[in-house]
Amino acid sequence: MTTYLLLFSLLLYNSNDDVKQVVKEFHQLTTEETELDFINRYFDSQNPSIMAYVTTISMKQAEHSLNPFRKLQLFEINRDRLNLLIEENSTNIHLRYVRLISQENTPFFLGYNDSIEEDKKILNNILAVEDETDYLDYFIIANTSL
Repeated sequence: MTTYLLLFSLLLYNSNDDVKQVVKEFHQLTTEETELDFINRYFDSQNPSIMAYVTTISMKQAEHSLNPFRKLQLFEINRDRLNLLIEENSTNIHLRYVRLISQENTPFFLGYNDSIEEDKKILNNILAVEDETDYLDYFIIANTSL
């Protein structure tokens, strides 16, 4: 029994470290090539937090398409993926964070702004407490309107 608890703790610890690395890499992406590399590297992850960052960068890929229909298609597919992830993991702070970034940086005419206040409220609550996601506080403050 103790062995299982130790193994579970190690997996949880490593998973948290992986997410921290993904957050760091996410904020260092500067080109289409680095974004595509990021997507390819983490695409198969089953971790909802990592999936949040991959989906957000996949949505951002719409900026690089010249075809307006493809732009809209990329945006809508990944917007829907992100919203579904949030429905399935409503308390995941990473999902709320990247959705807020996306909504605040999406052109108004696309109508992707209906969850801004909800996400801000949740993120403000997280900023107010000390917990294992405190490493994310800096990024939340630096990259959103909070």
